[in-house]
Order: sequence, then structure tokens, then C-alpha cells
Amino acid sequence: MTTTAAGAPPLAARSGPAVLMVLGSCVSLQVGAALAAGLFPATGSAGATLLRLGLAAGVLLALARPAVRAWRGHQWRAVLLLGVSLAGMNGFFYAAIARIPLGPAVTIEFLGPLTLAAALSRRARDLGWVLLAAAGVAMLGFADGAAGLDPLGVILVLVAAAFWALYILASSRAGAAVPGQGGLAVAMTIGALVLLPGGAIGAEKALTSPHLLLVALGTGLLASVIPYSLEMSALRRLPQRTFGILLSLEPAVAALAGWLLLAQPLGWTSATAMVVVVLASIGSTACA
Repeated sequence: MTTTAAGAPPLAARSGPAVLMVLGSCVSLQVGAALAAGLFPATGSAGATLLRLGLAAGVLLALARPAVRAWRGHQWRAVLLLGVSLAGMNGFFYAAIARIPLGPAVTIEFLGPLTLAAALSRRARDLGWVLLAAAGVAMLGFADGAAGLDPLGVILVLVAAAFWALYILASSRAGAAVPGQGGLAVAMTIGALVLLPGGAIGAEKALTSPHLLLVALGTGLLASVIPYSLEMSALRRLPQRTFGILLSLEPAVAALAGWLLLAQPLGWTSATAMVVVVLASIGSTACA
């Protein structure tokens, strides 16, 4: 019987709730992204991203109350890197979903962690999973006879994918350097400060509108506070491989959220492409 510490519940008893946490994280994140899209006409993607990270940072700072005065240099460097990666990952992703549908955007963004996994393992079969995912992404360019995805949107989400890979490395480093959620709270604050020059004007519009401010707060909670907290809790209960397999469902959840909440069409070519990427992600994680 597997336990993580003396007196801890067995793995089977902990895995059930943890699976629900990961699935809840996926749903919350994509619903939050769909909600953020409603802010774009008023705030722009930069303003929506700033509001998301800034409001989420405020909530987490109040809850975690990090003892930053006791932090050492290596802790600040780790949190700073995490903050920059959060700003880049979220900023470029939101700019992308202002131009391309949510499902394809998340699907393309998955190239980031898949490529990172292949680069770290240096095994031929992992490169094969990346190539399979790339084939799925290429299919999106010819989705259902449409004119294809907006080229700038694709470029933006590819940059977001690179920042996602950096986020994976940075979050692992920050998590080891700073216990609890204090590091994440400060990192979100840093990310919001990085986005401040480009998003301040758009964010100001929401701050003067009670309706937009409520939507922005919902976005911060659904797209940052809830999913990141659920993921951190799930990682304490699940093996990383199982966690990664569950997280691989995110493109499918994003496509469903885009279809249900944003009325974004989901044709057979797009759906097939997303299935290919999901299978590549599952395969890469399961064979790790």
C-alpha cells in the first residue's frame, strides 16, 4: 500500500478526489478563458490579461500572506522567472484567442509542453509524439474547408506555447524554493506588473464599470485562482504521469467551452486534429 508519509491515506483513497481536482481545473480554466473573451471588446486582450493576473494576485496575496522579507536571493529569482513566464504565457495566449477560436488555440499551445518533454528526455519516441502533435496542429490550418486560422493568431499562440514550457520549468523551481502558495501569489503580482504598460488603458475601462469589473473578477477566479490551486492540491496526491494524462484533455475541454459558451463552430477536421494532439500528449505522458 502506497503512502506519502506515515499515517497518510493510501494512494487509491487520495487519487479519486485528485482526479476530480484536475478535471475541475481544466473546466474552470477554459470557462475563465471564454469569460475573458467577453472583456476583449472593452479592454482588449492585454487589458483582460492584466485584470486576470492582477485580481487573482490580490486574492492569493490576501490568502497566502507570503513572508517576502525572509526570502533569499535564489527564492526571488525563482519567483521572478515564474512571474515573467506567467505574463508571457497568459498575455500571448489571450492575444491569440482574440484572433483564433479557443479550441485550436489550446491545441497549438500544447506543442510547448510536448516539445519540452521531448527535449528533456532525448528519446526518439518522444520526438515521434511531438511530430504526431504537430501533424494534428497542421490539420487545423485546413479546418473544415475554411480559410484557415489567422496567421498572427497562430504566431501568438506559438509564443504562448514557448512561455508555457518556461512556466513548467519555472513553477517547478519556484515550488521547490518557496513553500505554499506565497510564491505563486508574488509571481502573479510580478506578471501583472510586466503587463501593466500594455494593458493599463484597457484595464482602466473595466475598473470604472461595475459589470466589467465583475466579469474580470470572475475571470481571475476561474482562470487563475481556482485552477492553479486545484492543480497544486492534485499534484500532492497524484503521480506526475497521471496528472499529465488528465491535463492532456485540456484541448478537448477548450473546444467544448468555445462551442458552448462562445458559439465557436467545431467541425470534423478541427475535432479530429484536437483528438490527435490529445492522443499525442497522453502517449508522451504515459510513456514517460
